[in-house]
Amino acid sequence: MPEARRISRRVAYDGLILRVNVDRVALPNGREVDLELIEHPGAAAVVPLHADGTVTLIRQYRYATGGFILEVPAGKLDPGESPEACAQREVEEEAGVQAGRLHPLGFIWTTPGFTDERIWLFAATQLQPGRQDLQHDEVLDVLRMPLREALALVERGELPDGKSLAALVRTEQELRAGRLRT
Repeated sequence: MPEARRISRRVAYDGLILRVNVDRVALPNGREVDLELIEHPGAAAVVPLHADGTVTLIRQYRYATGGFILEVPAGKLDPGESPEACAQREVEEEAGVQAGRLHPLGFIWTTPGFTDERIWLFAATQLQPGRQDLQHDEVLDVLRMPLREALALVERGELPDGKSLAALVRTEQELRAGRLRT
Protein backbone atom coordinates (compact mmCIF):
# COMPACT_ATOMS: atom_id res chain seq x y z
CA MET A 1 0.00 0.00 0.00
CA PRO A 2 1.39 3.46 -0.82
CA GLU A 3 2.35 5.99 1.85
CA ALA A 4 0.17 8.95 2.77
CA ARG A 5 1.10 12.17 0.97
CA ARG A 6 0.55 15.75 2.03
CA ILE A 7 -1.03 17.77 -0.77
CA SER A 8 -1.24 21.14 0.96
CA ARG A 9 -0.86 22.80 4.34
CA ARG A 10 -2.48 25.78 6.02
CA VAL A 11 -1.12 27.07 9.33
CA ALA A 12 -4.15 27.68 11.57
CA TYR A 13 -2.17 28.77 14.65
CA ASP A 14 1.50 29.37 15.43
CA GLY A 15 2.11 29.70 19.18
CA LEU A 16 4.84 29.63 21.78
CA ILE A 17 5.29 25.84 21.94
CA LEU A 18 3.16 24.41 19.15
CA ARG A 19 1.81 25.01 15.67
CA VAL A 20 -1.58 23.83 14.42
CA ASN A 21 -1.74 22.91 10.75
CA VAL A 22 -4.64 21.83 8.58
CA ASP A 23 -3.17 19.44 6.01
CA ARG A 24 -4.88 18.14 2.89
CA VAL A 25 -3.67 14.52 2.74
CA ALA A 26 -3.92 11.71 0.21
CA LEU A 27 -4.31 8.63 2.43
CA PRO A 28 -2.74 5.25 1.58
CA ASN A 29 -6.19 4.09 0.37
CA GLY A 30 -6.35 6.98 -2.14
CA ARG A 31 -8.93 9.10 -0.33
CA GLU A 32 -8.23 12.78 0.27
CA VAL A 33 -9.02 14.28 3.68
CA ASP A 34 -8.27 17.38 5.75
CA LEU A 35 -6.38 16.51 8.94
CA GLU A 36 -5.42 18.77 11.82
CA LEU A 37 -1.86 18.26 12.98
CA ILE A 38 -0.29 19.85 16.04
CA GLU A 39 3.46 20.18 15.59
CA HIS A 40 5.48 19.97 18.81
CA PRO A 41 9.28 20.08 19.26
CA GLY A 42 9.31 16.95 21.44
CA ALA A 43 10.20 16.42 25.07
CA ALA A 44 12.13 14.26 27.51
CA ALA A 45 10.85 12.64 30.72
CA VAL A 46 13.10 11.25 33.44
CA VAL A 47 12.71 8.83 36.35
CA PRO A 48 15.33 9.88 38.93
CA LEU A 49 16.20 6.50 40.48
CA HIS A 50 18.16 6.69 43.73
CA ALA A 51 20.57 4.00 44.95
CA ASP A 52 18.10 3.02 47.72
CA GLY A 53 15.37 2.16 45.18
CA THR A 54 13.38 5.34 45.66
CA VAL A 55 12.34 7.68 42.87
CA THR A 56 11.86 11.41 42.82
CA LEU A 57 8.51 12.58 41.46
CA ILE A 58 7.02 16.02 41.25
CA ARG A 59 3.54 17.20 42.13
CA GLN A 60 3.01 19.93 39.56
CA TYR A 61 0.17 22.35 38.87
CA ARG A 62 -1.18 21.75 35.37
CA TYR A 63 -3.77 24.25 34.20
CA ALA A 64 -5.07 21.86 31.51
CA THR A 65 -5.97 19.24 34.15
CA GLY A 66 -7.52 21.71 36.56
CA GLY A 67 -5.04 21.17 39.36
CA PHE A 68 -1.97 19.34 40.59
CA ILE A 69 -0.84 16.00 39.16
CA LEU A 70 1.95 13.61 40.11
CA GLU A 71 4.53 13.11 37.39
CA VAL A 72 8.19 12.52 36.60
CA PRO A 73 10.40 15.51 35.77
CA ALA A 74 9.97 16.38 32.10
CA GLY A 75 10.16 19.21 29.67
CA LYS A 76 10.17 20.41 26.09
CA LEU A 77 13.27 20.19 23.93
CA ASP A 78 14.84 23.56 23.21
CA PRO A 79 15.75 24.27 19.55
CA GLY A 80 18.69 22.05 18.56
CA GLU A 81 18.72 20.27 21.93
CA SER A 82 19.07 16.49 22.09
CA PRO A 83 16.65 14.42 24.18
CA GLU A 84 19.56 13.46 26.48
CA ALA A 85 20.57 17.07 27.08
CA CYS A 86 16.95 17.99 27.75
CA ALA A 87 16.62 15.11 30.24
CA GLN A 88 19.79 16.21 32.08
CA ARG A 89 18.56 19.80 32.21
CA GLU A 90 15.00 19.02 33.30
CA VAL A 91 15.88 16.57 36.07
CA GLU A 92 18.07 19.20 37.68
CA GLU A 93 15.78 22.19 37.05
CA GLU A 94 12.65 20.47 38.37
CA ALA A 95 13.86 17.83 40.85
CA GLY A 96 17.08 19.45 41.99
CA VAL A 97 19.26 16.42 41.24
CA GLN A 98 21.99 15.83 38.68
CA ALA A 99 22.08 12.57 36.78
CA GLY A 100 25.45 10.85 36.67
CA ARG A 101 24.07 8.40 34.12
CA LEU A 102 21.04 8.39 31.82
CA HIS A 103 19.51 5.12 30.67
CA PRO A 104 17.37 5.43 27.51
CA LEU A 105 13.94 3.78 27.86
CA GLY A 106 12.61 4.45 24.34
CA PHE A 107 10.00 7.01 23.40
CA ILE A 108 6.23 7.42 23.28
CA TRP A 109 3.89 9.22 20.92
CA THR A 110 1.68 11.26 23.24
CA THR A 111 -1.46 11.47 21.11
CA PRO A 112 -0.75 10.19 17.57
CA GLY A 113 -4.25 10.98 16.33
CA PHE A 114 -3.48 14.69 16.10
CA THR A 115 0.06 15.56 17.21
CA ASP A 116 3.61 14.60 16.27
CA GLU A 117 4.79 15.09 19.87
CA ARG A 118 7.31 12.46 20.87
CA ILE A 119 8.60 12.13 24.43
CA TRP A 120 11.88 10.34 25.00
CA LEU A 121 11.99 8.42 28.30
CA PHE A 122 15.01 8.00 30.56
CA ALA A 123 15.95 6.60 33.95
CA ALA A 124 18.59 8.69 35.72
CA THR A 125 21.00 7.02 38.16
CA GLN A 126 24.16 7.97 40.05
CA LEU A 127 22.26 11.00 41.32
CA GLN A 128 23.94 13.91 43.05
CA PRO A 129 22.41 17.01 44.61
CA GLY A 130 21.81 19.74 42.06
CA ARG A 131 20.23 23.16 41.91
CA GLN A 132 16.51 23.41 41.31
CA ASP A 133 15.74 26.24 38.90
CA LEU A 134 12.01 26.50 38.22
CA GLN A 135 10.59 28.47 35.29
CA HIS A 136 8.21 31.35 36.08
CA ASP A 137 5.19 29.20 35.16
CA GLU A 138 6.19 26.09 37.18
CA VAL A 139 4.48 25.45 40.50
CA LEU A 140 5.58 22.13 41.98
CA ASP A 141 6.62 20.12 45.02
CA VAL A 142 9.31 17.44 44.96
CA LEU A 143 8.42 14.03 46.46
CA ARG A 144 10.52 10.93 47.00
CA MET A 145 9.05 7.45 47.39
CA PRO A 146 9.92 3.81 46.77
CA LEU A 147 9.55 2.81 43.11
CA ARG A 148 7.11 0.08 44.17
CA GLU A 149 4.91 2.75 45.79
CA ALA A 150 4.92 4.84 42.61
CA LEU A 151 3.98 1.73 40.61
CA ALA A 152 1.16 1.01 43.09
CA LEU A 153 -0.18 4.52 42.39
CA VAL A 154 -0.11 3.66 38.67
CA GLU A 155 -1.94 0.38 39.34
CA ARG A 156 -4.66 2.13 41.34
CA GLY A 157 -5.13 4.80 38.67
CA GLU A 158 -3.84 7.54 40.97
CA LEU A 159 -0.98 8.49 38.64
CA PRO A 160 -2.73 8.94 35.27
CA ASP A 161 -0.04 11.02 33.49
CA GLY A 162 0.88 9.03 30.37
CA LYS A 163 4.57 9.92 30.13
CA SER A 164 5.10 9.22 33.82
CA LEU A 165 3.21 5.96 33.73
CA ALA A 166 5.24 4.76 30.74
CA ALA A 167 8.57 5.90 32.21
CA LEU A 168 7.93 4.26 35.60
CA VAL A 169 6.79 0.97 34.07
CA ARG A 170 9.75 0.92 31.65
CA THR A 171 12.14 1.64 34.54
CA GLU A 172 10.73 -1.28 36.51
CA GLN A 173 10.96 -3.56 33.43
CA GLU A 174 14.61 -2.64 32.90
CA LEU A 175 15.41 -3.25 36.57
CA ARG A 176 13.70 -6.66 36.48
CA ALA A 177 15.58 -7.61 33.30
CA GLY A 178 18.90 -6.64 34.91
CA ARG A 179 19.67 -3.97 32.29
CA LEU A 180 19.42 -1.14 34.83
CA ARG A 181 21.15 -0.86 38.16
CA THR A 182 20.58 1.73 40.84
